Amino acid sequence: MGKDVIVACDFATAEQTYAFLDKFTDEKPFVKIGMELFYAEGPAIVRAIKARGHKIFLDLKLHDIPNTVKKAMAVLSGLDVDICNLHAAGGLDMMRGAVEGLTRPDGSRPLLIAVTQLTSIDQQRMENELLIARPLEEVVMQYAANAKAAGLDGVVCSPLEAGRVHETCGDGFLTVTPGIRFADGASGDQQRVTTPARAREIGSDYIVVGRPITAAEDPVAAYRRCVADFVG
Repeated sequence: MGKDVIVACDFATAEQTYAFLDKFTDEKPFVKIGMELFYAEGPAIVRAIKARGHKIFLDLKLHDIPNTVKKAMAVLSGLDVDICNLHAAGGLDMMRGAVEGLTRPDGSRPLLIAVTQLTSIDQQRMENELLIARPLEEVVMQYAANAKAAGLDGVVCSPLEAGRVHETCGDGFLTVTPGIRFADGASGDQQRVTTPARAREIGSDYIVVGRPITAAEDPVAAYRRCVADFVG
């Protein structure tokens, strides 16, 4: 997989999702299905969007004891998605179990990436609410190193951290980065943000973009702007 823009389809229903995707007559955007849509519609929405020809990042952020995550990943492996994820905070054993569960009998599996720290978390929140006193970037790099040691393919991180992740874990270790906003847009509830063009410069492999595209007056134009800025 090369650089790409992943559109976060954070809709409440299948009907809203299809109405959005139907706007794209010339492209098949890479789509993120998150908790809101998956919990509302279940695995059927994944199969339906895949049948439309879209690549899918299934963003469920699994985080539980290793055996539970392993069994859950074994179920998700049958959905034919392209990327799955979990929380790196679950530890090495959980991540190793996830790889094992996600791997099909023929040896194939979707890409598996780990969330380091949510882009809604900044240094102050990490220290005051999570009681993690180390510098945020240091924590992210440790989580990324753990994910690589567990056999994962990459991490979800802030675009501001993508270059350092590659320095720590290698160029082939994927960085999937939310927290993307156009320079003339609002940051919303994201704390660590940057533009598509800057994310490309820093080293993001994939950017995940939601409201700047889905809430735009012309979503297709916003998507194309994002692709032009990020992919070139």
